[in-house]
Amino acid sequence: MTPDLHIRTDGRAGRITLTRPKALNALSHQMSLDIEDALDAWAGDDAVDLVILDARGDKAFCAGGDIARIHAQGTAGELDGPRGFWRDEYRMNAKLADYAKPVVSFMQGFVMGGGVGLGCHTHYRVVSDTTRMAMPECGIGLMPDVGGTLLLARAPGRAGEYIGLSGARMGAADAIHAGFADCFIPEAMWADVIASLCLNGDPDLVRKAALSPPESTLPALAGEIDALFDAPDLPSLIQALEEAGTEFATATLKSLRHHSPLSMACTLAAVRAMRGDHDIRDALRQEYRFTHRSLDMGDLLEGIRAQIIDKDRNPRWKHDIASLTAADVAAMLAPLGAAELTFEREDKP
Repeated sequence: MTPDLHIRTDGRAGRITLTRPKALNALSHQMSLDIEDALDAWAGDDAVDLVILDARGDKAFCAGGDIARIHAQGTAGELDGPRGFWRDEYRMNAKLADYAKPVVSFMQGFVMGGGVGLGCHTHYRVVSDTTRMAMPECGIGLMPDVGGTLLLARAPGRAGEYIGLSGARMGAADAIHAGFADCFIPEAMWADVIASLCLNGDPDLVRKAALSPPESTLPALAGEIDALFDAPDLPSLIQALEEAGTEFATATLKSLRHHSPLSMACTLAAVRAMRGDHDIRDALRQEYRFTHRSLDMGDLLEGIRAQIIDKDRNPRWKHDIASLTAADVAAMLAPLGAAELTFEREDKP
């Protein structure tokens, strides 16, 4: 059991609290396994009516996975380490999404990458005035994973393509509008709401406590987002942004020019492939094909180096937009054969 989690029962609730606030509650491999163990234990426990996910610290619910460790393993040629982490993390994400008992997540501060996978597939997803949610993976040579392509595919219009490619940050209202969250409750109320949940075991108390969030910024941009991000491929999308010349298009283009072309093109394809598909396992299986290959065929190690390790913010991507082909994208998303994600746990009989 990792010390980075506080797992216990409290009244009618199973409680999982992330306890590494100095690391922005980044999700480690062991944390994913321990969360899964807790879910398995409570599934058949009649004393537990619901599960509550929250985190210590005011800066982040969970700012993602431990990418510094992924970089260390990847550069040392230990590719099975990150790949094993993703397999186990994705299985935990799927288990949360399909869990038979209600799961309530309270997400403050930064909620990114692995934090989205942990908190945004639950049944009652609570955000606050401090929530800053994003899928910024294209900026480090990854692509939205942890079931993120399913969430992006469900977003209204072409908002999913915009959020996935740009890594745009969403406040509480935007997260609710995009379908990443359900309820806005100010953090000052969280302790009382959680205490009531533990006492009564009734998840509908969350909706009863919810207030109207501040106004979302996304609806006002919907027309422009839908027009620009309807482009059939990445080069056409970039061209549309260049020709639009609006304040939104210019700012978005600036973000995209810093991101991995391979990651963005694969994200575009993956989100569109999930539109109309409601099975999180299909999303996770497709995402794993990319993450599995991202260490040797993709840009992940270079992206982490530039953003996190050396911090020169000058990644040398394998492709530019002009040289990237449909075959490059297809190769990253093709089935993995014997290495395909199976959702079977390998560390236990």
